[in-house]
Formats: sequence, structure tokens, C-alpha cells
Amino acid sequence: MNPTFEKMFRAPYSVPNGIQDTADGIWVADQVSDRLALMRKGEKDEYGVLWMIREIPTESSNTSGLTLGDGALWVAANGDGSKWREARPSDAKSGEILKVDPETGHTLDRFELSGGGGTHGVEYDPFEPGTLWLTTLKSQTLTQIRISDGAELRVLPLLYGRAHGVVRVEDGIWVVHTGDRVIVKLGVEGEGELDRIDVPLPNPEPHGLSACDDGFFYCDATSGWVVKIRCDV
Repeated sequence: MNPTFEKMFRAPYSVPNGIQDTADGIWVADQVSDRLALMRKGEKDEYGVLWMIREIPTESSNTSGLTLGDGALWVAANGDGSKWREARPSDAKSGEILKVDPETGHTLDRFELSGGGGTHGVEYDPFEPGTLWLTTLKSQTLTQIRISDGAELRVLPLLYGRAHGVVRVEDGIWVVHTGDRVIVKLGVEGEGELDRIDVPLPNPEPHGLSACDDGFFYCDATSGWVVKIRCDV
């Protein structure tokens, strides 16, 4: 694999920590305000920002992951938001996943991570509908759950620390490890590392991750940039 990196646009928020490419546009989640913005693909303005189609508030807190599936947005709340603001009654006590209406931001459902602890990533599995993958950081694992009852279907060990964005593909699952500046592809049946993308300096640091038409988008919560990775195998 010979990846190339291109700064695509600046997020509409200062601390983007979740991203999801969709047919309607690109969703970006802010870790501080816990708001989600749907950005129109195409021409950016003089500040490098895309045109905003819609912005919604959420009841998430310390938002650290975003995915789309079953007609809803799934948002990872990595504990409460007291680092940034006054606590709210809706703040998560620990890691939680919120099911959010993409039109209004209304919370349709929410559940805590099994075993507690934090999370920095969530991915709806398009190959096994009705399931989510979560970075379960207390145990340094990646866990697939069935949404209907929360049953754990697979638990994979994470090979590095500080796991963030997750993307499921047909032959595996990609996981961002921000501190190591690496995106690792794991086998979903426990085969371990199948492939990797190193993200060298001076490229922005990888946090949230989404598949796109010819590679990946990732967002950098430190610089506010969204970067496209094109992968030529």
C-alpha cells in the first residue's frame, strides 16, 4: 500500500473528534460543544471550510466518535464534559453510545459500555447489520455488539494504545491509534494485524476515521483539519 495524504478542509469546530462520510454530505462531531454538522462536499471558502447543510445539538458529552446506520447517527460519549464546561444532566458518567436522530439531534436511545471505561470510536457494521464496533478502552479491546440486546459478538485485542476512529471493511476492520500515528487493519476473527497505514509528520494527527469513495477521511482534533487518505495498493 502506498498512501497519499491531502488536507481537504477545516472542520467547522475547533476540536473535531468524529467524522462520517455519507451520500448526503460529511458529518463532523465536535468534542467540546457536542454538536454535529453536516457539510456539503465540494468547494470550500477562503478559510478552507465547506458549506454547512445542517447543524444539530446532541446530549452527548466529550464526544469522541461518530457513525451512521439504521437511519440514525451513533455518537460515542467519552464520559462527562466537565473538562470543557459545566456538567449537564445528560452527560455520560463513563463511556456511552447515543443513538441520535440526524434531523433533530434528539436522543433515540443510549447505553453504557459493558464493563465501563471510555471510548474514542464507534462504527456501524455494514456487513453485519444491527451491530456496532466500539473501542472499549478500559480493557484495551475492540468490541462488536448486537444493538438489540447489547450482546458481545466479538472482542479483539488492540495492538497499540489510544485507539480512536474505526472503519469496518469487507475483509477486516481499521483502527486509528492516535499516539502512534498509525491506522491498523485487524482481522475480525482474531487474525491480528493484516495491514497498516503510517501517518508521518507533518501530516495532521489522525483521530476520527471514515471510509470514503477511494480511501479514508480522518479528522484531527488538535488542528481542526480533515485529511483524505488515498490508498494505492
